[in-house]
Amino acid sequence: MLTGYIPIAILLILSVGLGVLVIVLGGLFGPKRPSKRKSAAYESGMQPIGPGTRRLPVRFYMVAVLFILFDIEVLFFLPWAVAFRDLGLYGLIAMIVFNIPIIVGFIYEWKKGALEWE
Repeated sequence: MLTGYIPIAILLILSVGLGVLVIVLGGLFGPKRPSKRKSAAYESGMQPIGPGTRRLPVRFYMVAVLFILFDIEVLFFLPWAVAFRDLGLYGLIAMIVFNIPIIVGFIYEWKKGALEWE
């Protein structure tokens, strides 16, 4: 019954194993010449000013929520559009129910001003 998943399991095992092998070999045989300059934080070629943890404006989080909404929408709309004719009325109703929280999220973003460019 699960024999169809054997190639996926083999690919997953091989890719994880290869990733671990490359990291271990790089750590064992790679050059180790630490210096103060290499250990310093990289900030666009400039010395960092102030603490590394700062408060970010809420606008950054609003843009992140908007990005997630667009991502989810694209992720689910494309397969739905491809199989639209086969799904019939049930598929249409399911997509409408799926879109209600996304529309609420868009309205929330719009009311908070995340869609306004300054």
